[in-house]
Amino acid sequence: MTARLYDGPIIDAHHHVWEPKRNDYPWLSGDLIVPHRYGDYSAIKRDYLPDDLRRDAEGVNIVATVYVEAEWSPTDPIGETTYVHQVADACGLPNAMVAQAWLDRDDVAEVLAGQAAFPLVRSVRHKPVGANSPAEVAEGRRTTMSDERWRAGYALLAANGLHFDLQTPWWNLAEAAELARDFPETTLIVNHAGVPGDRARATLDGWTEGMAALARRPNVAVKISGLCIAGRPWTAADNAEVVTTILKLFGPERTMFGSNFPVDGMLASYREIFDGFREIAAPWSAADQREMFFETAVRIYRPRLAAASPSIAKAS
Repeated sequence: MTARLYDGPIIDAHHHVWEPKRNDYPWLSGDLIVPHRYGDYSAIKRDYLPDDLRRDAEGVNIVATVYVEAEWSPTDPIGETTYVHQVADACGLPNAMVAQAWLDRDDVAEVLAGQAAFPLVRSVRHKPVGANSPAEVAEGRRTTMSDERWRAGYALLAANGLHFDLQTPWWNLAEAAELARDFPETTLIVNHAGVPGDRARATLDGWTEGMAALARRPNVAVKISGLCIAGRPWTAADNAEVVTTILKLFGPERTMFGSNFPVDGMLASYREIFDGFREIAAPWSAADQREMFFETAVRIYRPRLAAASPSIAKAS
């Protein structure tokens, strides 16, 4: 069978919009630069709104997008959600949202109920903290995914009809698989392909082992996003093993495409990333490619498609 590049509808399942001078994102404000896996991110400390995404994605048949919380000030998680809904109402995207919620805070029940009441919110994200290297994991250090207080907050997600978006380095993936096992009623969505880091053989082997543990949990899905490597251009060659491994482990029915723009725009254009994914996925059937680029995100994030134009990327 001749490989064919996907040309159907696209849901971008992971992107951001922000206005740092208008709203409070501590990491984007002023001269502050915090450690980031891509290095100096000064170039994205600027407004990034739906029309910017449309320009970046020109020519890509995006019919809906999913906004992911952008580390807005934790003192006001509902404020970010209110702002994103205002943007969506005015601009036609995003069409679903991953909101902020700190699972180990005293007000977690109130925040989760508040987030779930918004029409676009489907999931929440709270990045775990703890083990900062494979060596620390080997020494027995755990993350907040194993903390009783954090887990008590996590236990409230299902009752609120919320998924959980997980962003954590690859060495914590086995612990994440335990979390998915212990809360089978909650859909866990792995962000940024499990953050595989560099492409050294030892790293990829450890990442693959962690992703395989997650794949054994039917309540886990993955977003293939955030695969840039600091100091290097995005290439299909660098990312082919990561993408094909995910597709084999999870199947396209549990895999989604995400751009991670504007963050990944520091190292690659939207078309370079999207076309690279298309190239890697080309050997798969047309039905499987449609699952990865569209259907899986429809099922999991239930985007408000009626609010989207036939092609968001072409909307004025």
